[in-house]
Amino acid sequence: MRIQRGGPAAAGLALCLGALAACGGSSGGKASPAGDTAAPPTAGATTGTSAGGPVSPESSGGRSLAGKVIVIDPGHNGGNASHPREIAKQVYVGNGTKECDTTGTDTASGYSEHAFTWDVSNRLAKILRSQGAKVTLTRKNDTGVGPCVNQRAAVGNEAHADAAISIHGDGAAASGHGFHIIEPLAVGKNAKIVAPSAKLGTALRDAYHSGTGIAYSTYLGTKAIDRRSDLGGLNMSTVPKVFIECGNMRNKGDAAKMTSASFRQRMAESLAKGFQNYLK
Repeated sequence: MRIQRGGPAAAGLALCLGALAACGGSSGGKASPAGDTAAPPTAGATTGTSAGGPVSPESSGGRSLAGKVIVIDPGHNGGNASHPREIAKQVYVGNGTKECDTTGTDTASGYSEHAFTWDVSNRLAKILRSQGAKVTLTRKNDTGVGPCVNQRAAVGNEAHADAAISIHGDGAAASGHGFHIIEPLAVGKNAKIVAPSAKLGTALRDAYHSGTGIAYSTYLGTKAIDRRSDLGGLNMSTVPKVFIECGNMRNKGDAAKMTSASFRQRMAESLAKGFQNYLK
């Protein structure tokens, strides 16, 4: 997510991405790199579709989340790069305006952030549903445009979610590695969810770190926790919510994990454990 944050530059880069693959970002149409990879769920899949194989008893946790409502926001979307005007429009984010959405980043070999987030989100949704949770995703496929960041927050609000997460992969300098959680700062509307979001963030951080072995970010945050007031998905939320940058897609080591289907399943199982710990 990092290389696509804010300002007119994002709109210009999105236009560049839509027109020239040589610009270096995600075009929204690149295939996954070779190796232990799996394509994201089919474009026409509904929110009930999930990637990966059967959920193991260890990861399912029985019906421990029965009655809980969880919203998962797979960052970006596959059609964003080809619709720069739509995603560049300004929307209110609680303390100003910002672009509707961005194109996201990708690995050096061309595995896009939007495909990564779609895949991990569906794997996570499958596990959480097996635990009894009612799960909603903010988008229904990986070929559409948006939705805008304020609309993504609204999905969680309207569902009265017990917890929500926005899943991303970072686009920081290749020298940095590791994951981090982004928690909200109070900007007005979201003030009541700052404390529970911090609790959610800690639960997810600990479970993700333990379950995946991925290091805390070496380039941002303190013990993998960052707090921001410029993200509409957090500013406009009225339910406990955090972002996770699952790794740095521009770092060779992190990218190797993120392009592995079996490791994406491990990521999903670890995040599911974090929700279970938070909601128990």
